[in-house]
Amino acid sequence: MATLLININDKKGRINPEIYGHFSEHLGRCIYNGIYVGEDSSIPNTKGIRNDIIEAFKNIRMPVLRWPGGCFADEYHWKDGIGPKADRKKMINTHWGGVTEDNSFGTHEFFDMCELIGCEPYLAGNLGSGTVEELSQWIEYITSDDISPMADLRRKNGREKAWKLKYLGIGNENWGCGGNMEPSYYSDLYRRYQTYCRNYSGNELYKIACGPNAEDYNWTRVLTDKVKHWHTRAISLHYYTVPSGNWDDKGSATDFTDSEYYKTLEKTMYMETLITKHLEVMSMNDPEHKIGLIVDEWGTWYNVEEGTNPGFLYQQNTMRDAVLAAKNLDIFNSHCDRVVMANLAQAVNVLQALILTEGEQMILTPTYHVFDLYKRHQGSELCYSHIDSGKVEGFNLDELSKSVSLNEKGEMVITISNCSLDKAQDIEAIIPQFSFDKISARILKQDVRAYNTFDNPENVKIEEYNGVTKTADGISFNIPPCSIMEIVLS
Repeated sequence: MATLLININDKKGRINPEIYGHFSEHLGRCIYNGIYVGEDSSIPNTKGIRNDIIEAFKNIRMPVLRWPGGCFADEYHWKDGIGPKADRKKMINTHWGGVTEDNSFGTHEFFDMCELIGCEPYLAGNLGSGTVEELSQWIEYITSDDISPMADLRRKNGREKAWKLKYLGIGNENWGCGGNMEPSYYSDLYRRYQTYCRNYSGNELYKIACGPNAEDYNWTRVLTDKVKHWHTRAISLHYYTVPSGNWDDKGSATDFTDSEYYKTLEKTMYMETLITKHLEVMSMNDPEHKIGLIVDEWGTWYNVEEGTNPGFLYQQNTMRDAVLAAKNLDIFNSHCDRVVMANLAQAVNVLQALILTEGEQMILTPTYHVFDLYKRHQGSELCYSHIDSGKVEGFNLDELSKSVSLNEKGEMVITISNCSLDKAQDIEAIIPQFSFDKISARILKQDVRAYNTFDNPENVKIEEYNGVTKTADGISFNIPPCSIMEIVLS
């Protein structure tokens, strides 16, 4: 039996809701024929945005959505995506599939969507191929209620009242697709660009600098040496889990061995190392921790599904992805004092997607269900917890992973996952100084290779779990192999 110790008097900090954030790029079928179908579509929609996707995002309390990229952001010119749709410029999406981008989904459509969902918009601004003036005018167009050329242009295009914009990323992957820059050069450009991204009409920008790719600690060192907390509120980090470690042959999303499953989880646990080491580097130049860390691209990256456009990055999503998502969310929660946001890549039809669509059909992936199980952690206080988890035989991988929080209602939320494929675990949770009368629990469990299809959309789904028992010291329960559980005590 494993013992889970919980101390409600030892709190690490508030779990920022934005840790459960998401990402939508003009890539493949994420936006077009995914989120956005147009107002004339037979698929039920509001302002061209699918109603079923809006409701699904609302159900998991999506806190923030990043857009328009990704690599696409540094070739996106926002004025191409405003005004009458028939007059909008067309372009070729050179990064993703070489398809025509008609700009029918632009600034107004994105902010409409965020209002429908009830989430914060997070813009990735064009530093790579854009200009200071272009980005400055975009902020004015979005947030100014004054009399000015850009505010008047917004009104002309049908939006009288300015929107609120909190999160602004200035550039994306500028060490790579965003310009192949050196960190010193990017830092100077960032300082220049952010100077002209002003606060209008009571709107206050939370400016985010492009941080490192994976273990590029020198980028973090140079950036935080030159860019101070009065220039930026946070820096970003990107890390994808590639099972094979070979970008030319990343491995299959659905056809994998047990050993490959465990190796994938080992690779995703590298996120803990990356966050810890980057925070150490950041502390050298920011000892008071005024600059936060945002992991605004993370998730699995496999070979695309056979027969699909290689540039569309469409992949299936199994219970392997669900367990992996739970482990990453636990890592982010454990660093909630300094990790202020994270954004899974991507929301619909791309990489480790929440949702897959095909025409009128829509399915929720196992990863979506993990965000459903974890949503009660948003805004709660992380409590100290420890579990004497064993290792998976032959791998440097803990069998069990967990997060424990207390919310404003006085409820305790425990999420726990078991990555073992053949070993159930009896768990005794010891919770001193916490009183509760009610227990509710939900579980996601299936074969590790199970996934949802358009013919069988509920093959993997959340079920109620009645196996949690109150004890003199807390609770006891059994968690099956390859499963994720949510327990709420109130």
